[in-house]
Parts: sequence; structure tokens; C-alpha cells
Amino acid sequence: MTPDLLPDGDVVPAYAELSELGGRRFVVLGGGQGIGRQVVHALTQLGAEVELIDRDDGRARQVAEEIGPAVRPQALDVTDRAAMERLGATIGPIDGVIDIVGMARYGRLLDLTDETWAWEHDVVLRHAWLALQCLAPRIAERGGGAFAFVASLSGLTSAPLHAAYGAFKAALMSLVRSAAVELGPDRIRVNAVAPGTVWTPRVAELLGPAGHAKSVAAAPLRRVALPSDVAAGLLFLVSDQAAAITGHTIVLDGGASARFAYEVDR
Repeated sequence: MTPDLLPDGDVVPAYAELSELGGRRFVVLGGGQGIGRQVVHALTQLGAEVELIDRDDGRARQVAEEIGPAVRPQALDVTDRAAMERLGATIGPIDGVIDIVGMARYGRLLDLTDETWAWEHDVVLRHAWLALQCLAPRIAERGGGAFAFVASLSGLTSAPLHAAYGAFKAALMSLVRSAAVELGPDRIRVNAVAPGTVWTPRVAELLGPAGHAKSVAAAPLRRVALPSDVAAGLLFLVSDQAAAITGHTIVLDGGASARFAYEVDR
């Protein structure tokens, strides 16, 4: 009888080993700063080797220098099909892909230009589609593995003043569900995390102390997520702890989206 047909309780896994990634290879798209940098550190701390992809060669090399030979940096535009096809053709078998790439431009919906709409599509959605097409076969060669994408709370709620970003993040989560179904027979899991406010340097500069205070007040946990919090969620999704999870998005917002929409007098 195969292990997955044994009655519950007959086999007790070595739970502590489910997080270990020794001997595995991952591709991290957008690994040169912020959340991506934290992801690369997290993967290598658990024993993995990382192919670090970033558009900025200097950022990629700096993270690789922080960590050592377990990280191989490469400058590449992940929205360019030819570049991603070359990556897929040369990378060799891998165990997973973590894709952090994404950014919002702010402005009124009625003022959105065609250029901004197309830019948001590329920086939020196009690279995910290309990653699935170009890198899923390399995971299948390993006998299975995982994709983990960074979505956003903006794709689950409204996205005022960044409507294009929210629309394409919603599309990304739909793509995750479809890919999970199509790639499941190859034992490839596809999931995402959807952060709310994450206190990256860019967000800190944009919102300032007043914005930080508002974000803290909006979250029942009374804290704003850090890049390391998002990295931890992604790490879980590509580890064997999440072996039965696919097609889902984990929300990392400190409980902000769970709040009741109306004021309640305590």
C-alpha cells in the first residue's frame, strides 16, 4: 500500500524536516531587493540553491555577495518573452519558482493612460504568465515542485487610485487557480500570497509616518507587515509543509480585510 493510502495516523512524518530545502534549486524573480532579497536569504538558510533574477545587475550581485556561492545572480527582464525562453532553455531542472515582481502607479482611474495600463499589465501579470510557460517544464523534470507568486490585497478588494494594479493582481490570482488545475497532474503546486501594506523602503518613502500610523490602526494586529513576513509566507508555500495546498492565495494583512465594514460601539 502506498503511503498516501495508509490510514491516518499510521505514518508520522518528520515534521521538522518538512521545511528543509537541502539539495533543491529555486528561481527567484525580482530577488534583488525588499521582499525578494528576504526570500533569497530564507531559501538559502534552509539549504537551497538560488538562481537570483533581477533587472538590475548591481542589486542582484549585491544580494549574491551577501550570501555566497549558493546564489547565482543574473540580470534579466522578466517581461521579455525571448529572455524568459532563454532562461527556461538554460536553467536546467529546478524545484520551484518564487515571483515577487510587481509595482503600482497611482492616479485617478479616469486619468489612466494606455501606457500606464500596458505597463501595469507587464509588471504585474505578464511575467507570471511567462514564468509558468517557460519554467514549469523545468519543474516537471524534477518530478514536481512549486510556484509561489506575490499577489495583493488590492486584487481582492477595491484599489482606489491604483485601479490597473488591482485589476491585474486579481487576474494574477485567477491565473494561479487555473495553473494549479492544469499543472497539478505534473505534481506542480501553484499558490500566491496577498499582502496588504508592506513596509518596504519605497512604501515608507511614499506613505511616511502618518501613513504608517494609519496602516497600523487599520490592522487588528496593530502592526504593518515587513518584507520578511511576506518571505515567510512564500517559503511555507514552496516547502513540503504545504504539500497539499495548491490554487490558493494566503492573505497577509494583519487582519485588515477581516474587519467589519461599519463602526461597532463596544
